[in-house]
Amino acid sequence: MTTTPARTVDTYPTRGPEEVLTGRKDPVVWSPPGTPGPLWGHELESFERDGFLAMDQLITPEEVKVYRAELDRLVDDPATRADERSIVERKSQEVRSLFEVHRISEVFAGLAADPRVVGRARQILGSEVYIHQSRINVKPGFGAGGFYWHSDFETWHAEDGLPRMRTVSVSIALTPNYATNGSLMIMPGSHRTFLGCAGATPEDNYKRSLQMQDAGTPSNEALSKFASACGIRQFTGEAGSATWFDCNAMHGSGDNITPYPRSNVFFVFNSVENAAEEPFAAPARRPEFIGARDFTPVR
Repeated sequence: MTTTPARTVDTYPTRGPEEVLTGRKDPVVWSPPGTPGPLWGHELESFERDGFLAMDQLITPEEVKVYRAELDRLVDDPATRADERSIVERKSQEVRSLFEVHRISEVFAGLAADPRVVGRARQILGSEVYIHQSRINVKPGFGAGGFYWHSDFETWHAEDGLPRMRTVSVSIALTPNYATNGSLMIMPGSHRTFLGCAGATPEDNYKRSLQMQDAGTPSNEALSKFASACGIRQFTGEAGSATWFDCNAMHGSGDNITPYPRSNVFFVFNSVENAAEEPFAAPARRPEFIGARDFTPVR
């Protein structure tokens, strides 16, 4: 079922004439203490404190082979490559990201609905959840571009209309994530402060931002302050490992100039009680394959 709720007050202003810092107004973990679920109490405490939780193994090596084969099938399929949901590197023209994989592939739809995955999302967000966005970041070797520092919530609030910070992402490694092949970096504790970025959102900004983000990018001064206060944690791990992170965590990743691809599948779960409205700081909605308007819970 697809519905659009009434407009709410903008509690996280962004894309104005200057950067603005706003203290977080929402919980990090929405379930009451002791709520049953796959996450232990100390894991939820760690997530609430740091804004992320790393897991050495979320899926087994045998499962990794299945999902890796499906990834290769999708990337090698000319029809998939020609789809608007496929984003390619500017220089190499290799696939960089593939969006809405839970709709393109029954295999990845099954992973998104796996209790080990969606169960943790429900526990963190304290409600039923739907998939706001899914994608595979292929990040092929020999020059794949990185993803500059940003808060996902800043973009999802400004351009997709998510009103509150009640969204969580999981990145599941399908190849080894090394310190040298552009692995994820997060600033611990940064999720407690919202950085409203300066500058208006260009029309159809998503067409550029999916390859190289510009609008919604923090200044060097702001990033230096965040890094000084929070530090930077880099996430490495074998295929099958995973990182859960809060929607407002400041994160990014570097270029991959090694021969080794870094391929991860991402699922972004949003609470059904936090359904997208109209964009808070953009002239129009982004396409549904980037920001969903179908709020049907994952079953």
